Amino acid sequence: MSEYPPGAPARLPERPQVLRSSRVVLPDGERPAAVHLADGRIAAITEPTEVPADVQVTDLGDLALLPGVVDSHVHVNEPGRTEWEGFATATRAAAAGGVTTIIDMPLNAIPPTTSLAALAIKRAVAEGQIAVDVGFWGGIIGADTRSLADLAALHDAGVFGFKAFLAPSGVEEFPHVSMEVLAAAARHTARMGALTVVHAESPAVLAAAPPVAGRAFASWLASRPAAAETQAVAGLAALSAATGARLHVLHLSAVEALDEILAARAEGLALTAETCPHYLTFTAEEVPEGATVFKCAPPIRGRSNLDRLWDAMPAGLLTGIVSDHSPSTPEVKHIDSGDFAAAWGGIASVQIGLPAVWTQARARGHTLAEVVAWMCAGPADLAGLRGKGRLAVGADADLVVFDPDASFLVEPSMLRHRHPLTPYAGRSLDGVVRATYLRGVRADGDRPPRGRLLAR
Repeated sequence: MSEYPPGAPARLPERPQVLRSSRVVLPDGERPAAVHLADGRIAAITEPTEVPADVQVTDLGDLALLPGVVDSHVHVNEPGRTEWEGFATATRAAAAGGVTTIIDMPLNAIPPTTSLAALAIKRAVAEGQIAVDVGFWGGIIGADTRSLADLAALHDAGVFGFKAFLAPSGVEEFPHVSMEVLAAAARHTARMGALTVVHAESPAVLAAAPPVAGRAFASWLASRPAAAETQAVAGLAALSAATGARLHVLHLSAVEALDEILAARAEGLALTAETCPHYLTFTAEEVPEGATVFKCAPPIRGRSNLDRLWDAMPAGLLTGIVSDHSPSTPEVKHIDSGDFAAAWGGIASVQIGLPAVWTQARARGHTLAEVVAWMCAGPADLAGLRGKGRLAVGADADLVVFDPDASFLVEPSMLRHRHPLTPYAGRSLDGVVRATYLRGVRADGDRPPRGRLLAR
């Protein structure tokens, strides 16, 4: 397995008492500080010199100390499609990349997380093999409202909200819903105060688009036009207005859809959105012919779209940046044929999202504090994880020792998820994760799994 570049400090302790750095990224910005740990939590944050004489201090120098990344959009796929990905491999990859909390999507596992029985199966399978903390989304499926009876039970059992697709999901056991069924579900979730997260592409727009053909990425892009996102997001804004439901747009790609988010915000509606590292890194113009590792839905769009997404980040129109880690086998990804019509649409990136975003952010003049807001605090706040995503007294001691000035080449052999397929392969990224701590204990992916199952 390839290692990240040399230059790490002296061996970091397994269970530090105090971590001191000239670059501690706190909720109010970056500054020198000492972070005191006790019983798995942050006990105090002081000036660097305010440390008792009898306490062991680990001095990180100019390495940055960040809160653990919270990734609220991960497809683990176990059980049922464990050959694609599983809890052990997904969470080891997460830990290696500075991600200390993930929330698992209700598909592509079999059974999907749409009932109490299915949630119990997920939790039983995950128990004992997770390297980071794991929570679960529930699902909204089907052409009628029979499944809605399960929503309250799942909510009471601690799922973090409910996911629905407005367009086909790609797996038969998780059918998409009509806007009418979603409206019925939204009335339920509004009464519960639960969050509903939505894959927002209009099936009518997709049906009218040209079909996908062959190895050309342009064909895939044309089949998923920006109008599919804008029309769907407009429908969600109307639904939020009608029901009062909290609705969240998953993996927003088309920057035009942000106009609908802005209008909804102006009306005081509870409609939010996220985006992903791949939409902020890659452009349609650079995708080689047959490179199905780049296929996802919605698709990667053009250079101007990427630039405008980055322009929107400081404005706070997007609540966060999450991976939408959705790996599969080389066969399902159709790596050999490069057939965009047949290939699974999903990008594997849970391990390298932090450096991917930092690489692009620093080139545009953004700070580590902004990246932490987008990748740690934002997703934690969306999911209601008050003890995650920030360095604050009382929060879980989920920490990342990060070298923002080091670079590395992404090699498939360094990836910990089950199949080392990623569009980032061969790309040089800035920012190296030197250590990950979960509740104050090292959890870099090669250590015994110490993750916990989370409930809302």
